[in-house]
Amino acid sequence: MPDRKQLPVDFLWIILLVGLALLPPIDEIHKQFILLAIALLQLFEAKLIAWLPARGRVYSVLLKILLCTLLLMHTDEIFPINSAYYPIYFIPVITAAMEFGTMATLLWTTLGSIAYCSLLLPDLPTLQTENEITPENAAYLALRILFFYIAAILVNRFAVENRRQVQKSQELLAALEETNRQLRRAEAEARRSERLAALGQLSAGLAHEIRNPLGVIKGSAEMLAQKLQSQQPLTAELAGYISSEVNRLNALVARFLDFARPQHVELSPIRISEIVDHALESVQNQFPNERVTVEKNYSAGLPEILADPQLCEQVFINLITNAFQAMNGNERNAAGLRANSPNGRATLRLSIQPDTSAAKPGISVLVEDTGPGVPPELREQIFNPFFTSKKDGLGLGLAIVAKIIDDHRGSIRLEPDSITGARFRVFLPLDPNA
Repeated sequence: MPDRKQLPVDFLWIILLVGLALLPPIDEIHKQFILLAIALLQLFEAKLIAWLPARGRVYSVLLKILLCTLLLMHTDEIFPINSAYYPIYFIPVITAAMEFGTMATLLWTTLGSIAYCSLLLPDLPTLQTENEITPENAAYLALRILFFYIAAILVNRFAVENRRQVQKSQELLAALEETNRQLRRAEAEARRSERLAALGQLSAGLAHEIRNPLGVIKGSAEMLAQKLQSQQPLTAELAGYISSEVNRLNALVARFLDFARPQHVELSPIRISEIVDHALESVQNQFPNERVTVEKNYSAGLPEILADPQLCEQVFINLITNAFQAMNGNERNAAGLRANSPNGRATLRLSIQPDTSAAKPGISVLVEDTGPGVPPELREQIFNPFFTSKKDGLGLGLAIVAKIIDDHRGSIRLEPDSITGARFRVFLPLDPNA
Protein backbone atom coordinates (compact mmCIF):
# COMPACT_ATOMS: atom_id res chain seq x y z
CA MET A 1 0.00 0.00 0.00
CA PRO A 2 1.57 3.36 -0.98
CA ASP A 3 2.50 5.86 1.69
CA ARG A 4 -0.12 8.63 1.73
CA LYS A 5 2.43 11.19 2.87
CA GLN A 6 4.59 10.37 -0.14
CA LEU A 7 1.78 10.84 -2.69
CA PRO A 8 1.65 14.68 -2.49
CA VAL A 9 5.44 14.87 -2.95
CA ASP A 10 5.27 12.60 -5.99
CA PHE A 11 2.43 14.70 -7.37
CA LEU A 12 4.52 17.86 -6.94
CA TRP A 13 7.42 16.21 -8.78
CA ILE A 14 5.13 15.41 -11.69
CA ILE A 15 3.80 19.00 -11.81
CA LEU A 16 7.30 20.51 -11.75
CA LEU A 17 8.65 18.22 -14.46
CA VAL A 18 5.55 18.76 -16.60
CA GLY A 19 6.23 22.48 -16.23
CA LEU A 20 9.75 21.97 -17.53
CA ALA A 21 8.40 19.92 -20.42
CA LEU A 22 6.11 22.80 -21.42
CA LEU A 23 8.97 25.28 -21.58
CA PRO A 24 11.14 25.82 -24.68
CA PRO A 25 12.36 23.92 -26.55
CA ILE A 26 8.97 22.15 -26.58
CA ASP A 27 9.54 20.37 -29.92
CA GLU A 28 12.74 18.68 -28.75
CA ILE A 29 11.56 15.07 -28.32
CA HIS A 30 14.77 13.97 -26.64
CA LYS A 31 14.26 16.58 -23.95
CA GLN A 32 10.77 15.23 -23.21
CA PHE A 33 12.00 11.65 -22.95
CA ILE A 34 14.85 12.67 -20.66
CA LEU A 35 12.46 14.58 -18.36
CA LEU A 36 10.19 11.53 -18.32
CA ALA A 37 13.16 9.35 -17.36
CA ILE A 38 14.09 11.77 -14.56
CA ALA A 39 10.48 11.74 -13.33
CA LEU A 40 10.31 7.94 -13.33
CA LEU A 41 13.66 7.65 -11.56
CA GLN A 42 12.58 10.12 -8.92
CA LEU A 43 9.25 8.37 -8.37
CA PHE A 44 10.76 4.89 -8.11
CA GLU A 45 13.98 5.86 -6.36
CA ALA A 46 12.84 4.48 -2.99
CA LYS A 47 12.00 1.11 -4.54
CA LEU A 48 15.39 1.03 -6.29
CA ILE A 49 17.19 1.63 -2.99
CA ALA A 50 15.04 -1.00 -1.25
CA TRP A 51 15.72 -3.49 -4.05
CA LEU A 52 19.48 -2.80 -4.02
CA PRO A 53 20.30 -1.65 -0.47
CA ALA A 54 24.06 -1.67 -1.01
CA ARG A 55 24.26 0.02 -4.43
CA GLY A 56 20.83 1.52 -5.06
CA ARG A 57 21.82 5.00 -3.86
CA VAL A 58 24.96 4.98 -6.00
CA TYR A 59 23.04 3.96 -9.11
CA SER A 60 20.41 6.61 -8.44
CA VAL A 61 22.89 9.49 -8.24
CA LEU A 62 24.88 8.24 -11.24
CA LEU A 63 21.76 7.95 -13.38
CA LYS A 64 20.63 11.43 -12.40
CA ILE A 65 24.00 12.95 -13.31
CA LEU A 66 23.89 11.16 -16.67
CA LEU A 67 20.30 12.26 -17.40
CA CYS A 68 21.04 15.86 -16.41
CA THR A 69 24.05 15.92 -18.73
CA LEU A 70 21.96 14.55 -21.59
CA LEU A 71 19.23 17.10 -20.89
CA LEU A 72 21.65 20.01 -21.26
CA MET A 73 23.00 18.54 -24.49
CA HIS A 74 19.48 18.54 -25.99
CA THR A 75 18.32 21.93 -24.71
CA ASP A 76 21.17 23.98 -26.21
CA GLU A 77 22.76 22.25 -29.14
CA ILE A 78 25.20 25.11 -29.87
CA PHE A 79 26.77 25.51 -26.42
CA PRO A 80 25.17 22.99 -24.01
CA ILE A 81 26.98 24.47 -21.05
CA ASN A 82 24.98 27.68 -21.55
CA SER A 83 21.66 25.84 -21.37
CA ALA A 84 19.13 27.48 -19.07
CA TYR A 85 18.42 24.03 -17.64
CA TYR A 86 21.77 23.82 -15.83
CA PRO A 87 20.07 24.04 -12.35
CA ILE A 88 18.80 20.50 -13.06
CA TYR A 89 22.16 19.39 -11.63
CA PHE A 90 20.83 20.37 -8.20
CA ILE A 91 18.74 17.16 -8.30
CA PRO A 92 21.70 14.70 -8.14
CA VAL A 93 23.63 17.04 -5.86
CA ILE A 94 20.78 17.26 -3.32
CA THR A 95 20.07 13.52 -3.64
CA ALA A 96 23.69 12.77 -2.75
CA ALA A 97 23.54 15.22 0.15
CA MET A 98 20.46 13.49 1.57
CA GLU A 99 21.68 9.92 1.10
CA PHE A 100 25.42 10.09 1.91
CA GLY A 101 27.83 11.55 4.43
CA THR A 102 29.72 14.82 4.10
CA MET A 103 32.81 13.50 2.28
CA ALA A 104 30.75 11.37 -0.08
CA THR A 105 28.51 14.38 -0.78
CA LEU A 106 31.55 16.46 -1.74
CA LEU A 107 32.80 13.68 -4.01
CA TRP A 108 29.41 13.34 -5.73
CA THR A 109 29.18 17.13 -6.14
CA THR A 110 32.65 17.11 -7.69
CA LEU A 111 31.58 14.35 -10.08
CA GLY A 112 28.47 16.33 -11.05
CA SER A 113 30.57 19.44 -11.59
CA ILE A 114 32.98 17.49 -13.78
CA ALA A 115 30.05 16.18 -15.82
CA TYR A 116 28.77 19.73 -16.21
CA CYS A 117 32.18 21.09 -17.23
CA SER A 118 32.66 18.18 -19.66
CA LEU A 119 30.08 19.89 -21.87
CA LEU A 120 32.84 22.38 -22.71
CA LEU A 121 35.11 19.80 -24.29
CA PRO A 122 33.39 19.43 -27.71
CA ASP A 123 33.17 23.22 -28.13
CA LEU A 124 36.54 24.11 -26.61
CA PRO A 125 38.35 24.71 -29.95
CA THR A 126 35.51 26.94 -31.19
CA LEU A 127 35.44 28.92 -27.95
CA GLN A 128 39.20 29.45 -28.12
CA THR A 129 38.95 30.60 -31.72
CA GLU A 130 36.18 33.06 -30.95
CA ASN A 131 37.89 34.26 -27.76
CA GLU A 132 34.86 33.24 -25.67
CA ILE A 133 37.01 31.91 -22.82
CA THR A 134 37.28 35.13 -20.84
CA PRO A 135 37.86 35.71 -17.13
CA GLU A 136 34.26 36.86 -16.80
CA ASN A 137 32.90 33.64 -18.36
CA ALA A 138 35.24 31.51 -16.25
CA ALA A 139 34.08 33.33 -13.11
CA TYR A 140 30.46 32.81 -14.13
CA LEU A 141 31.08 29.08 -14.57
CA ALA A 142 32.91 28.88 -11.21
CA LEU A 143 29.98 30.69 -9.56
CA ARG A 144 27.54 28.08 -10.80
CA ILE A 145 29.75 25.26 -9.54
CA LEU A 146 30.23 26.94 -6.16
CA PHE A 147 26.47 27.14 -5.77
CA PHE A 148 26.35 23.37 -6.33
CA TYR A 149 28.72 22.91 -3.37
CA ILE A 150 26.87 25.41 -1.17
CA ALA A 151 23.55 23.65 -1.76
CA ALA A 152 25.16 20.27 -1.16
CA ILE A 153 26.75 21.30 2.16
CA LEU A 154 23.58 22.98 3.47
CA VAL A 155 21.32 20.05 2.60
CA ASN A 156 23.84 17.51 3.87
CA ARG A 157 24.11 19.33 7.18
CA PHE A 158 20.37 19.09 7.76
CA ALA A 159 20.23 15.53 6.44
CA VAL A 160 23.04 14.34 8.75
CA GLU A 161 21.44 16.05 11.72
CA ASN A 162 18.09 14.52 10.83
CA ARG A 163 19.64 11.05 10.58
CA ARG A 164 21.34 11.59 13.93
CA GLN A 165 18.07 12.60 15.55
CA VAL A 166 16.27 9.64 14.00
CA GLN A 167 18.95 7.26 15.25
CA LYS A 168 18.78 8.83 18.69
CA SER A 169 14.99 8.47 18.71
CA GLN A 170 15.26 4.83 17.66
CA GLU A 171 17.78 4.15 20.42
CA LEU A 172 15.52 5.84 22.98
CA LEU A 173 12.55 3.86 21.68
CA ALA A 174 14.49 0.60 21.92
CA ALA A 175 15.60 1.49 25.47
CA LEU A 176 12.02 2.34 26.39
CA GLU A 177 10.74 -0.95 24.98
CA GLU A 178 13.41 -2.86 26.88
CA THR A 179 12.51 -0.99 30.07
CA ASN A 180 8.83 -1.81 29.53
CA ARG A 181 9.70 -5.49 29.00
CA GLN A 182 11.75 -5.53 32.19
CA LEU A 183 8.92 -3.77 34.06
CA ARG A 184 6.35 -6.30 32.85
CA ARG A 185 8.74 -9.10 33.76
CA ALA A 186 9.30 -7.62 37.21
CA GLU A 187 5.55 -7.25 37.75
CA ALA A 188 4.98 -10.87 36.73
CA GLU A 189 7.75 -12.03 39.06
CA ALA A 190 6.33 -9.94 41.90
CA ARG A 191 2.86 -11.44 41.40
CA ARG A 192 4.37 -14.91 41.29
CA SER A 193 6.35 -14.25 44.47
CA GLU A 194 3.19 -13.10 46.23
CA ARG A 195 1.35 -16.23 45.14
CA LEU A 196 4.29 -18.38 46.24
CA ALA A 197 4.37 -16.74 49.65
CA ALA A 198 0.65 -17.16 50.23
CA LEU A 199 0.53 -20.73 48.97
CA GLY A 200 3.70 -21.53 50.86
CA GLN A 201 2.13 -20.55 54.15
CA LEU A 202 -1.00 -22.53 53.32
CA SER A 203 1.04 -25.56 52.27
CA ALA A 204 3.12 -25.44 55.45
CA GLY A 205 0.03 -25.39 57.65
CA LEU A 206 -1.67 -28.21 55.76
CA ALA A 207 1.51 -30.31 55.67
CA HIS A 208 1.98 -30.11 59.42
CA GLU A 209 -1.68 -30.93 60.03
CA ILE A 210 -1.51 -33.92 57.69
CA ARG A 211 1.82 -35.27 58.93
CA ASN A 212 0.62 -35.78 62.52
CA PRO A 213 -2.30 -38.14 61.72
CA LEU A 214 -0.15 -39.89 59.13
CA GLY A 215 2.33 -40.74 61.89
CA VAL A 216 -0.45 -42.22 63.98
CA ILE A 217 -1.80 -44.22 61.03
CA LYS A 218 1.64 -45.57 60.16
CA GLY A 219 2.41 -46.56 63.73
CA SER A 220 -0.94 -48.31 64.14
CA ALA A 221 -0.55 -50.15 60.84
CA GLU A 222 2.93 -51.40 61.79
CA MET A 223 1.72 -52.63 65.19
CA LEU A 224 -1.27 -54.33 63.56
CA ALA A 225 0.97 -56.02 61.01
CA GLN A 226 3.29 -57.34 63.74
CA LYS A 227 0.45 -58.76 65.84
CA LEU A 228 -1.37 -60.40 62.94
CA GLN A 229 1.70 -61.63 61.09
CA SER A 230 1.23 -65.27 62.15
CA GLN A 231 -2.52 -65.41 62.78
CA GLN A 232 -3.94 -63.52 59.80
CA PRO A 233 -1.36 -63.12 57.04
CA LEU A 234 -3.81 -61.44 54.65
CA THR A 235 -4.72 -58.78 57.20
CA ALA A 236 -1.02 -58.25 57.97
CA GLU A 237 -0.33 -57.80 54.27
CA LEU A 238 -3.09 -55.17 54.02
CA ALA A 239 -1.61 -53.38 57.01
CA GLY A 240 1.71 -53.35 55.15
CA TYR A 241 0.02 -51.68 52.19
CA ILE A 242 -1.29 -49.02 54.56
CA SER A 243 2.22 -48.42 55.89
CA SER A 244 3.76 -48.15 52.39
CA GLU A 245 1.08 -45.71 51.21
CA VAL A 246 1.64 -43.64 54.33
CA ASN A 247 5.32 -43.49 53.41
CA ARG A 248 4.38 -42.25 49.97
CA LEU A 249 2.12 -39.59 51.49
CA ASN A 250 4.92 -38.56 53.82
CA ALA A 251 7.18 -38.08 50.80
CA LEU A 252 4.53 -35.85 49.22
CA VAL A 253 4.19 -33.88 52.44
CA ALA A 254 7.97 -33.47 52.52
CA ARG A 255 7.83 -31.91 49.04
CA PHE A 256 5.13 -29.53 50.24
CA LEU A 257 7.35 -28.53 53.15
CA ASP A 258 10.33 -28.09 50.85
CA PHE A 259 8.24 -25.69 48.85
CA ALA A 260 6.85 -23.88 51.89
CA ARG A 261 9.81 -23.47 54.22
CA PRO A 262 12.30 -20.62 53.66
CA GLN A 263 15.42 -22.01 52.07
CA HIS A 264 18.82 -21.21 53.45
CA VAL A 265 21.00 -20.28 50.50
CA GLU A 266 24.68 -21.02 51.14
CA LEU A 267 26.60 -18.96 48.61
CA SER A 268 29.96 -20.12 47.37
CA PRO A 269 31.98 -19.54 44.18
CA ILE A 270 30.90 -22.09 41.56
CA ARG A 271 31.30 -22.67 37.86
CA ILE A 272 27.81 -22.96 36.46
CA SER A 273 28.97 -25.14 33.56
CA GLU A 274 30.09 -27.83 36.02
CA ILE A 275 26.73 -27.68 37.82
CA VAL A 276 24.82 -28.04 34.54
CA ASP A 277 27.02 -30.94 33.39
CA HIS A 278 26.54 -32.75 36.72
CA ALA A 279 22.77 -32.23 36.53
CA LEU A 280 22.75 -33.56 32.95
CA GLU A 281 24.69 -36.66 34.01
CA SER A 282 22.22 -37.30 36.85
CA VAL A 283 19.22 -37.07 34.51
CA GLN A 284 20.87 -39.27 31.86
CA ASN A 285 21.36 -41.93 34.53
CA GLN A 286 17.62 -41.76 35.25
CA PHE A 287 16.80 -42.24 31.55
CA PRO A 288 19.43 -44.75 30.36
CA ASN A 289 17.31 -45.99 27.45
CA GLU A 290 16.28 -42.59 26.12
CA ARG A 291 18.20 -41.60 22.99
CA VAL A 292 18.64 -37.85 23.31
CA THR A 293 21.23 -35.87 21.42
CA VAL A 294 22.80 -33.22 23.62
CA GLU A 295 24.15 -30.05 22.01
CA LYS A 296 26.28 -27.80 24.22
CA ASN A 297 27.22 -24.22 23.51
CA TYR A 298 29.24 -22.87 26.41
CA SER A 299 31.02 -19.53 26.08
CA ALA A 300 34.73 -19.63 26.82
CA GLY A 301 36.12 -17.95 29.91
CA LEU A 302 32.89 -17.92 31.92
CA PRO A 303 33.38 -16.27 35.32
CA GLU A 304 32.48 -17.93 38.61
CA ILE A 305 29.25 -16.90 40.32
CA LEU A 306 28.18 -16.87 43.95
CA ALA A 307 25.40 -19.44 44.31
CA ASP A 308 24.28 -22.48 46.27
CA PRO A 309 25.62 -25.47 44.32
CA GLN A 310 23.03 -27.96 45.61
CA LEU A 311 20.05 -25.70 44.96
CA CYS A 312 21.34 -24.73 41.50
CA GLU A 313 21.85 -28.38 40.64
CA GLN A 314 18.26 -29.04 41.75
CA VAL A 315 17.11 -26.30 39.36
CA PHE A 316 18.81 -27.79 36.32
CA ILE A 317 17.95 -31.38 37.23
CA ASN A 318 14.30 -30.33 37.26
CA LEU A 319 14.51 -28.47 33.94
CA ILE A 320 16.47 -31.21 32.16
CA THR A 321 14.19 -33.90 33.59
CA ASN A 322 11.16 -32.05 32.27
CA ALA A 323 12.85 -31.82 28.86
CA PHE A 324 13.59 -35.57 28.79
CA GLN A 325 10.04 -36.40 29.86
CA ALA A 326 8.56 -34.03 27.26
CA MET A 327 10.63 -35.55 24.46
CA ASN A 328 9.93 -39.06 25.75
CA GLY A 329 6.19 -38.34 25.43
CA ASN A 330 6.53 -36.84 21.97
CA GLU A 331 4.93 -39.19 19.46
CA ARG A 332 7.10 -40.93 16.87
CA ASN A 333 6.20 -41.77 13.30
CA ALA A 334 6.53 -45.12 11.58
CA ALA A 335 10.27 -44.60 11.07
CA GLY A 336 10.79 -43.94 14.76
CA LEU A 337 11.36 -40.20 14.26
CA ARG A 338 9.73 -37.55 16.39
CA ALA A 339 7.13 -35.49 14.60
CA ASN A 340 7.83 -32.14 16.28
CA SER A 341 11.62 -32.32 16.14
CA PRO A 342 13.32 -30.41 13.28
CA ASN A 343 15.57 -33.36 12.39
CA GLY A 344 13.25 -36.06 13.71
CA ARG A 345 15.56 -36.71 16.71
CA ALA A 346 15.18 -35.80 20.36
CA THR A 347 17.63 -32.98 20.95
CA LEU A 348 18.51 -31.15 24.15
CA ARG A 349 20.35 -27.87 23.68
CA LEU A 350 22.27 -26.34 26.56
CA SER A 351 23.74 -22.87 26.17
CA ILE A 352 25.67 -20.84 28.75
CA GLN A 353 26.79 -17.29 28.08
CA PRO A 354 27.47 -14.01 29.92
CA ASP A 355 24.44 -11.76 30.20
CA THR A 356 23.04 -8.76 32.04
CA SER A 357 19.63 -8.21 33.59
CA ALA A 358 18.46 -4.99 35.19
CA ALA A 359 22.03 -3.64 34.79
CA LYS A 360 23.40 -6.57 36.85
CA PRO A 361 26.09 -8.77 35.25
CA GLY A 362 25.54 -12.49 35.38
CA ILE A 363 25.22 -15.69 33.38
CA SER A 364 22.30 -17.00 31.37
CA VAL A 365 21.66 -20.72 30.95
CA LEU A 366 19.39 -21.79 28.10
CA VAL A 367 17.67 -25.19 28.30
CA GLU A 368 15.85 -26.07 25.08
CA ASP A 369 14.20 -29.31 23.99
CA THR A 370 12.41 -30.57 20.89
CA GLY A 371 9.32 -31.81 22.66
CA PRO A 372 5.74 -30.68 22.03
CA GLY A 373 6.34 -27.34 23.77
CA VAL A 374 4.03 -25.35 26.01
CA PRO A 375 0.72 -24.07 24.57
CA PRO A 376 0.51 -20.27 24.52
CA GLU A 377 -2.49 -20.23 26.85
CA LEU A 378 -0.49 -22.10 29.54
CA ARG A 379 2.74 -20.11 29.40
CA GLU A 380 1.69 -17.74 32.19
CA GLN A 381 0.69 -20.57 34.52
CA ILE A 382 3.56 -23.04 34.38
CA PHE A 383 5.39 -21.46 37.35
CA ASN A 384 2.26 -21.43 39.51
CA PRO A 385 2.25 -23.98 42.36
CA PHE A 386 0.10 -27.08 41.83
CA PHE A 387 -0.24 -26.44 38.11
CA THR A 388 0.76 -29.46 36.05
CA SER A 389 -0.08 -31.16 32.78
CA LYS A 390 1.30 -34.52 33.93
CA LYS A 391 -1.06 -37.24 35.12
CA ASP A 392 1.09 -38.10 38.15
CA GLY A 393 2.57 -34.65 38.77
CA LEU A 394 2.09 -32.34 41.73
CA GLY A 395 2.84 -29.10 39.94
CA LEU A 396 5.56 -28.10 42.41
CA GLY A 397 8.67 -28.69 40.30
CA LEU A 398 8.81 -25.43 38.38
CA ALA A 399 7.38 -23.52 41.34
CA ILE A 400 10.30 -24.72 43.49
CA VAL A 401 12.70 -23.88 40.65
CA ALA A 402 11.30 -20.35 40.43
CA LYS A 403 11.57 -19.98 44.22
CA ILE A 404 15.23 -21.05 44.20
CA ILE A 405 16.03 -18.62 41.38
CA ASP A 406 14.22 -15.82 43.23
CA ASP A 407 16.29 -16.57 46.33
CA HIS A 408 19.39 -16.07 44.18
CA ARG A 409 18.04 -12.71 42.91
CA GLY A 410 17.88 -14.19 39.43
CA SER A 411 15.10 -14.82 36.94
CA ILE A 412 13.64 -17.65 34.91
CA ARG A 413 11.32 -17.35 31.97
CA LEU A 414 9.92 -19.39 29.13
CA GLU A 415 11.13 -17.83 25.90
CA PRO A 416 8.15 -16.72 23.80
CA ASP A 417 9.85 -17.26 20.43
CA SER A 418 10.46 -20.98 20.77
CA ILE A 419 9.05 -22.56 17.60
CA THR A 420 9.38 -26.22 18.57
CA GLY A 421 9.74 -27.51 22.09
CA ALA A 422 10.24 -25.44 25.23
CA ARG A 423 13.07 -22.99 25.80
CA PHE A 424 13.78 -21.90 29.38
CA ARG A 425 16.25 -19.12 30.13
CA VAL A 426 17.73 -18.95 33.62
CA PHE A 427 19.64 -15.83 34.65
CA LEU A 428 21.89 -15.93 37.73
CA PRO A 429 23.77 -12.79 38.82
CA LEU A 430 27.47 -12.97 39.53
CA ASP A 431 26.79 -11.80 43.09
CA PRO A 432 23.21 -11.97 44.44
CA ASN A 433 24.08 -9.49 47.20
CA ALA A 434 25.47 -6.84 44.87
